[in-house]
Amino acid sequence: MATDTDENAAENAIDAAAQYLFQAAKAGDKGAPLPDDIAPGDVETAYQVQDKLQALLMDAGAGAIAGWKIALTSKVMQELVGVSQPCEGAIFANRVHHGAASLAHGSFVNIGVESEIAVRIAHDLPASNGPYDGDNIRRCVAACMAAIEIVEDRAMDYRLLNASHLIADNSFNAGCVLGDEVTDWQTLDLAALTGRMLINGEVVGTGVGGDALGHPLVPLAWLANNLNRRGTMLRAGDVVLTGSIVATKWLQPGDKMVTDVDGLGRASLTMT
Repeated sequence: MATDTDENAAENAIDAAAQYLFQAAKAGDKGAPLPDDIAPGDVETAYQVQDKLQALLMDAGAGAIAGWKIALTSKVMQELVGVSQPCEGAIFANRVHHGAASLAHGSFVNIGVESEIAVRIAHDLPASNGPYDGDNIRRCVAACMAAIEIVEDRAMDYRLLNASHLIADNSFNAGCVLGDEVTDWQTLDLAALTGRMLINGEVVGTGVGGDALGHPLVPLAWLANNLNRRGTMLRAGDVVLTGSIVATKWLQPGDKMVTDVDGLGRASLTMT
């Protein structure tokens, strides 16, 4: 049976892990595994660290939580990172960009980009209306759009990465660029839509919506249920990145990256 001392030690480790990740990001330190004495030993604890980290980031000016990213929903991304389960992370309001964004390369340690299908949530998704699946969650989607996820892994050696660390570090999300919203998306076969990533006009990767767990709405339902299990929910207006259909690419100063998805348009990011 856990004692008060054990519970206090566990809570202290969670706080220490969140502070470690927050300070490392603030200082621009290269990514490294959490020290053994504070590293979360399981996914549940990792999400508790993530919650604490998110609070620290919001207090530091990242803005309110404006939505969520779902990591590792495609085979190509699971193979790249070496983690075989979906993970979630928050997207903060001050890190959401629209259309054609321009960001300073020097503001990042190691900026990565991913090409995704994003959705806008129509109304709150409480646990009382769940569980959610790929069918009943369709009516919860107000719009779909092409999107870029901005990733900051701080040059982490992925050979040292595990699911708990990725989750604890907010799944490496550093924002997103959203294309124009498509509200009549129900006429599209999201799973069959082809998406492309272009860097400086050259196609560097392609995929289809179905690369995200078979259909973009499947990871969306997973996220809704996972948030419910954690005592919260997707809310009206939230944006959700459903997972990259192209392996992450890293940008250099002067690069222009574009996500282009058939039927959903495009979003672009230029590094200055």
